[in-house]
Formats: sequence, structure tokens, C-alpha cells
Amino acid sequence: MSGHFAVAIDGPAGAGKSTVAKRVAGALDAIYLDTGAMYRAVGLYMLRNGIALDDTARIARNAPRAQVDVRYVDGAQRVYLCGEDVSAAIRENPVSAAASAVSAVPLVRELLVARQREIAAGTNVVMDGRDIGTKVLPDAAVKVFLTAAAEVRARRRFLELQAKGRAVPYEQLLEEIRQRDHNDSTRAASPMVQAADAVLVDSSDMTIEEVVETIVALAKSRVGEARA
Repeated sequence: MSGHFAVAIDGPAGAGKSTVAKRVAGALDAIYLDTGAMYRAVGLYMLRNGIALDDTARIARNAPRAQVDVRYVDGAQRVYLCGEDVSAAIRENPVSAAASAVSAVPLVRELLVARQREIAAGTNVVMDGRDIGTKVLPDAAVKVFLTAAAEVRARRRFLELQAKGRAVPYEQLLEEIRQRDHNDSTRAASPMVQAADAVLVDSSDMTIEEVVETIVALAKSRVGEARA
């Protein structure tokens, strides 16, 4: 597809947004921006500096010091925190809760949303997160709310960690996902909600390939209509 367009993919933790968004971006010849990774980087900064995740005032004061940058190396997104490549470190389990906590702080969102819009300006982009279609890119031509049952998401995470040789009880993962859903949907700053004009895609009984095909077809249709 040619021209400037944006695809916004929102949804809860563990719905497969990042994996799907990467493949959709590849199919549409667009760049992929994992906004959740940016919040994870800020969360990692707070953990490393001993800042309590319930101390919103200290998080806000320190947020400008958490210098987050996104670069593309061989077509893949790499996330840097204060000049250090933390692409692997931000995927550790404790960072997930930290990301949820810092994302509820208005100043953190303000700083990162500005950076996300800057990256998206003038290029074809696929973004995934919690409020892309409602707050970050409200004018995106294509909006998708990708979800799956909490039990399905916990099972996927369980198998993913098991494949990496990490034994985390399924029940613990399920509780973490349910807590994350609650935090993301009830926070005061940009809560996770489905945009009024977003298409709901429930991946509970779909393969990754089926989800990607669905979104790519939707994007081609929507962008084509906008240009007609």
C-alpha cells in the first residue's frame, strides 16, 4: 500500500498485539511501533532506581530522566533507555507490572504520546498499545481492538515461558493478567477502552495467521475507501 496511513491496534495484555502488529506492518510495508515497550522502558527505569510503583509523584518527577528512544536495526525495533539497549530486559515479568503502574501517570503518558506521534508523522505505521485509537492516533484510518479470554491469554503466556525453560504457575499468570486488565481499564489517565470506530477481533479461537489476515484485509479495505 502506498501513501500515508496508520493502523492502531489496542487491547489487553497477552492478546498477541505485538506479534500481530509486527506481521501486519510487514504485510503493509509499514514500520511497527511497539508503544508498550516504551512504557516498559520507563517502568524499568523506576525499578532500577528504587522508585516505588505506587509513588506517582516520584514517578512523575523522574519520568523526564528516563530517556526512551526507539531505533530500527535490520528492520526490527530496538528500545533504548538512557542510551542502553534494553530490548531484552523490558520483557522480564516484573517489568510488566511496572509498565502498568507508570502508564497510569499523566506526565509519563504525555511524554511518550508526544514521542509516538513524532515517530508516526509522515510515515506508514502500525502501532499497538492500550489507547492508540482513542488517544495517540485518534485519526488513524484503521482501528482494531484485539482481545482474547483471560484464560486463553494466560495459557499462551504459560506455554511461552515453558518453552524458555521458566516454570511460572498458570494460576499466577492468570491472576496477573486479570489484575493488569483491571488496572488498565480503570486507570484515570487514558483507560483502556475500545474506540467507538474500532473493529473488535477476538483471537481466542483464531491462529496468529488468521488474525493477521483479518487485519490486513481490513486495512486494505479501509485505506482504499479513504483514498477513493
